[in-house]
Amino acid sequence: MSKKEKIKPPRKPMLDRFPFTWFPFNLLRGMILFLQDLYKMARTHVQRSIRLQLMLTFAFCLGVTLVFYGISSALFGAVNKSTVIDYSQGMESIDSEARSLADRFLTSSRHSSGNETSDDSPDGDSNEADRSEPAQPQAVVPQGSAAGGGMPTPNAGTALPGTNGQEAGSASGAPAANPQGAPQPNQPNQPNIRQGENKQEDAERRKNFENTVKRLVTYNKLKIVITDLEGKVVFRSENAPETYVDVHSVIRNAMETRNRESDSRSEFSSFYPVTYNNQKAYLIVSGIPQPNISYHKGENPLSILASLAVFIFLFYFLTQRKMRYIEELASGLRIIATGNLDHRVLERSQDELGSLARDMNFMVTDLQRRIEEERRAEQLKNELITNVSHDLRTPLTLIMGYLRLLHDRNFETPEQAAGYVSIAYSKSEKLKGLIDDLFEFTKLSNHDIPLHKKGVVINEVLEQLLEEYVTLSEEQQLTLIRSLPQERLMARIDVDKMIRVFENLLGNAIKYSPKPGVITFGMIRENGHAIIRISNKADALTRDELEQLFDRFYRVDKARTSETGGSGLGLAIARSIVESHEGSIWAESENGEIHFYVKLKLAS
Repeated sequence: MSKKEKIKPPRKPMLDRFPFTWFPFNLLRGMILFLQDLYKMARTHVQRSIRLQLMLTFAFCLGVTLVFYGISSALFGAVNKSTVIDYSQGMESIDSEARSLADRFLTSSRHSSGNETSDDSPDGDSNEADRSEPAQPQAVVPQGSAAGGGMPTPNAGTALPGTNGQEAGSASGAPAANPQGAPQPNQPNQPNIRQGENKQEDAERRKNFENTVKRLVTYNKLKIVITDLEGKVVFRSENAPETYVDVHSVIRNAMETRNRESDSRSEFSSFYPVTYNNQKAYLIVSGIPQPNISYHKGENPLSILASLAVFIFLFYFLTQRKMRYIEELASGLRIIATGNLDHRVLERSQDELGSLARDMNFMVTDLQRRIEEERRAEQLKNELITNVSHDLRTPLTLIMGYLRLLHDRNFETPEQAAGYVSIAYSKSEKLKGLIDDLFEFTKLSNHDIPLHKKGVVINEVLEQLLEEYVTLSEEQQLTLIRSLPQERLMARIDVDKMIRVFENLLGNAIKYSPKPGVITFGMIRENGHAIIRISNKADALTRDELEQLFDRFYRVDKARTSETGGSGLGLAIARSIVESHEGSIWAESENGEIHFYVKLKLAS
């Protein structure tokens, strides 16, 4: 990297670039971080659960299928759409017009009641004769109806909604009768003025009523009839020929029409009770309702079948990757079953299938390790049989040979016979030692020998052991150098078994060291452990030879002699004892020396 190049610091997240302390911003930042954490947690759960993945896949496919069903229904339904004719809106329109006319009659009746009150004279009998005679109601038809429909034209006696006969006659231009004569010049003319205003209002209402009826007849094609309580027509439009109406039949037909389906074309009648010429009457508005034409899309089974096909295809496509992975796992398992323990399956996901692949690989690795251990055990067993046969046969052959010489008295002097007996006895002791070592190693390997551990000062145990080997070392022209710490190091060990370890190590050092020579014995404390080292001069050994030193019946070839060759189980027994104490033992070779290390855990 050149001096000009600078290492850029990593970019901070977007939310960390604003050092604001404003409360709403911090609240928003916290909500965004919470949503991010929630998304990451949900994503992790989905990635680790194949059930959630299948549920989400099913939900997605179902949503897409529903959308496709809506689109396909719109497309296929447009092909099978049907026409629907509805008369309900037309019926409501007729009923609305009838209600509007009825409201006009209610307003007119209120005005009529007010006029009668205002027309009374102060003495209360000015129009008594007129009120005593009932007005003769006649049908009112718009002007010009006589020529078009033959209907009678309004005359002086025609009654309008909300007026009496006297008012109608005054409106036509006839002089009004005054039972008491003409008003005197000195009398007030207030009633005459009010009567004129009422006549003008009645004329306006009559004109509005006629215009409304004409509009309904011309544009809406409606028939408008007003009858008394007995059904006699007192008013009719120009397109209504009836002079008498059966009110009972009209009510029954109107109710039946309302209760029937609104898809049939038939005459519809709407009636309301009104007050006409100060008499109770019925307003009947009839007509053919206008149809409302609409188009409804029909159902088509192709949309359902297509949606089902889309769901199946989409679900198959989205789950195809998982199914291929399952097939890959099954194929890998079949390959492993054929005996190929080197095959491994790939861990492609973090869900249950990935866990299955991981367990399969672990199973194959463990199975391969077990098979290799069994192969090594079988090989070691064969080597054990071979070595035991060789080591047992050599001393046994010598014993049998010397015993045969003694049995055949093939000796010259008694001293020679005693020599034969001594050689046979020494070989028997060596044979017994070999058998004892083999028996002890077998029990240690199978963990059949219980350990009697107790807390001891390992310095003192080693001091006593080294004192016993000082004399033996001097006899072999060897110098034993000790280096033990002053600190008392406590350890929980089986003293007898651990002494056997150091006896084997010291015995090998004395046996295989060049004479004269030096043997070094030292101990240090390191991280709660005591490390003991025994060193002596020896030829350089390779790494493989160092690792095989602790195997059963292994000897360096040039060390296998009748004088110095041991049973070949000493170091194997030492390793079994140390490992049963949760320690470790190993060897190193450097600078023409071999070092044996024993590491033991100190008591706390």
